[in-house]
Amino acid sequence: MTEVGWVITAIGRTGIEHALGPVAAILKKHGLGVGGIEPLSGAQGVSGYACAEFHAAGVIRDEASMRTELSALADEISVDVAVQQLSERRQERRLFVFDMDSTLIQGETIDELARLAGVGEQVSAITASAMRGEIEFQESFRRRVALLNGLPEAKALEAIERLPLMEGAERLFRTLKARGAKTAILSGGFTFFGAVLKEKLGADYVFANELDVRDGLVTGEVRGRIVDGARKAELLKEIAGREGIPLEQVVAVGDGANDLPMLGLAGMGVAFHAKPVVRASARFSMTHVGLDGLLYLLGVPDWEW
Repeated sequence: MTEVGWVITAIGRTGIEHALGPVAAILKKHGLGVGGIEPLSGAQGVSGYACAEFHAAGVIRDEASMRTELSALADEISVDVAVQQLSERRQERRLFVFDMDSTLIQGETIDELARLAGVGEQVSAITASAMRGEIEFQESFRRRVALLNGLPEAKALEAIERLPLMEGAERLFRTLKARGAKTAILSGGFTFFGAVLKEKLGADYVFANELDVRDGLVTGEVRGRIVDGARKAELLKEIAGREGIPLEQVVAVGDGANDLPMLGLAGMGVAFHAKPVVRASARFSMTHVGLDGLLYLLGVPDWEW
């Protein structure tokens, strides 16, 4: 078999020196020869992270097993590790699609609305079950929204101020925009929050769910088609087609089970601070750094951020 070139990226918060030897050992075990290690983080601590790339070549004997071992090591030493073929042309990714809740913002919009409505525990339990993949998303979504019946619209708008942006989100979007990339937010959350994020981050597209409000009160229903996992994948394809961008040049980022269809469709699907079922299914995972760490996976050193 012909040897293949690979890039293995290691990212950590306090340093990655302790990761270099163990990562190299796993690569060697599975048939890869490490040709060199290149730093992607600057000495001035621009990002607050540490990152290096391993350049390797060879034929991996069991890629699934290797990824499993690297994932276990990553959890043990608190370093994110990503494996890509050199042929994936990382720096040519042109469309970036993001989930919103617990990905672009710190928390779940519907959980915050539920707390304001006094039904926080009931909704949180349904949310957690849905994100673990135990309840089909549309069913869980309708059950949660129904519990919001009677919430004043003015109170719902308060949730916008209670959920801060995810670490690194602003820097990531600013850098992607400077590089000419298109960005989209595809959310099972709500349009009123999506509109605020579009303004804050400069996203090109936002698709989310619209809460039904009558006489200033939430009715417990949602207008139009629910944005679930299947709809996110459809929207990703529609946006890519509209922009003339091949799917292999699309990056999708999310944390929940309803993000899996779009993560699987994109050329690079990234499970970000994700539930175990999502991490196990996605090719790439980021757990120990902020959203801007995604730039390292594209091969962009932090002195270019």
